[in-house]
Amino acid sequence: MKRIKLVGIVACTLALGLSSCKKTENKDTKVMTDIPVIRVQDATEREVEQTYELTATVQPEAKNSIAPSSMGRIRHILVEVGQHVRKGQKLVQMDVATLSNMETQIENVRRTYKRTQELFNVGGASQQELDNAKLQLDMAQTNLKNMAENTYLISPISGVVTERNYDNGDMYSGQKPVLTVMNINPVKVLVNASESNYAQVKPGMPIDVKFDVFPGAKFQGRVSLIYPTIDDKSRTFPVEIKLANGNGKIRPGMFARVKFEFGRIKRVVVLDQAIIKQTGSGARFVYLYNNGKVQYKQVEIGRRIDDQYEIISGIAVGDQVVTAGQSRLADGVEAKIAK
Repeated sequence: MKRIKLVGIVACTLALGLSSCKKTENKDTKVMTDIPVIRVQDATEREVEQTYELTATVQPEAKNSIAPSSMGRIRHILVEVGQHVRKGQKLVQMDVATLSNMETQIENVRRTYKRTQELFNVGGASQQELDNAKLQLDMAQTNLKNMAENTYLISPISGVVTERNYDNGDMYSGQKPVLTVMNINPVKVLVNASESNYAQVKPGMPIDVKFDVFPGAKFQGRVSLIYPTIDDKSRTFPVEIKLANGNGKIRPGMFARVKFEFGRIKRVVVLDQAIIKQTGSGARFVYLYNNGKVQYKQVEIGRRIDDQYEIISGIAVGDQVVTAGQSRLADGVEAKIAK
């Protein structure tokens, strides 16, 4: 009786083991057959307009700070903010007392030199004495000229007064200029263009510029200067664009949108759904499908055109690009295309 029970227990144990193995085998088979299902589309080619819009701030053609070289009393400011001035026009009069004293002193130096020259002509003074008298006169004249320039401050450019930091009678402290004068015709904008466009940007090429403060209006400027170096971090280079501003409508500090147009070029394009942005960086990737597996591929994207992205580099025409199902993919895994 006991023998029969033992045989029964062994039989049950074997049966349970076989059942467990069968379940495990089915589970493994399910895992092996659980291949991600994806949708793909062939990368195509189309003509893409090479247009780039960059932002910048308007700058004056020239900017000058009007100030004396040393501290002193401001007697009279002759212009106001917003006033147009000419090159060489007097803008500020400082205290004239020091200038008047120096003018009196230089007359004495001139008389001394003249007497020394007369004595030299009749043998009453040496060449060295004459040279010393001439040196003293030259130094006095130079100092007088500098003092005159720092007593009557003139504008080195034609432009408009954009800043005034003192009033009549104030003591000039040297911390800020008395006035600021800007030449705002023309004005200029400085933008950082991509290194990839370096060979396409040419001096004199026309550029459309828009300003948010003038909705719908378009201004045309021209490239006036191309900087000769590329920034090794941003991979950009500065471009200066000048715009005529005869009516003074455009003002320094305005926000500008600069549009570069380089014609049309054939580019590879893919659906925007195919582009994957890597978390924590600006890198862009796609999955390519080939012979039952997917490959994680970095791409350089350009403009967005409707529901497509221009691909500058990374894939070729005809590559099968995954457009759906990327969440379950990894580089090199198997995948199957949805029917």
